[in-house]
Amino acid sequence: MQEIYKIIPKTLEDTGYFEACIVPNMRNNYYWSDDWSEEFYIDLAKLGFISTTYEIPQEGLILLPELQFAYAVLFFDDLHISKKVKKLLKRDDYILSFNSCFDEVLNGLEKHHKDNWLKGEYRALLERLYIREFENFKLISVELKGKESGELIAAEVGYVIGGTYTSLSGFCSKEKRYSNYGTLQLVLLAQHLQREGFAFWNLGHPYMEYKKRLGAKVLEREEFLQLWKKETATARKKEIV
Repeated sequence: MQEIYKIIPKTLEDTGYFEACIVPNMRNNYYWSDDWSEEFYIDLAKLGFISTTYEIPQEGLILLPELQFAYAVLFFDDLHISKKVKKLLKRDDYILSFNSCFDEVLNGLEKHHKDNWLKGEYRALLERLYIREFENFKLISVELKGKESGELIAAEVGYVIGGTYTSLSGFCSKEKRYSNYGTLQLVLLAQHLQREGFAFWNLGHPYMEYKKRLGAKVLEREEFLQLWKKETATARKKEIV
């Protein structure tokens, strides 16, 4: 059984330890923390960790940073658009927006996911990250809405670091009339990121089939982190929108 070690801000201060001991350790991917500070979360993200949560009975929620064994990465020239989504693109009955209803997106995640990990202290942390400005880190929400109704059809939250965008969690309406609109939102976002000059989209775990269908490639940890370090080193000069 894998042992999950505690990680603290001081651990991240020693970049030599991170490079020599954490990165090459392919027995461990998950760590845990009870530190919910914005600065610690951002430091983790900049090193390539993607943080979720875990509920411990009788103890509560902990932060669960993961330095994944492998990552799904979309290079935009590899984007695949299915015939069904191509038809939706022509309908022009939708609007893609950014940061227009952040709280509504968080509520939608809670509503649509039975085992929603983005809750409690984590949600409060994201709410703080959203309203503050940080160097080379921007938390965003992405929304796909009906053009006439304004109804939120599909959405996600994620963050921008340097020339990269990382998805955290998303959802799509289960109504039959919105079939494939979740994929439409992903395609529209990928196209937007490419137009804005992003290097790649970090989709996190590579095991979900929809990411492969979108065109994502699987990069092992070491290869991903080399690319990640290069493309996140310098803050973007313009916003995502």
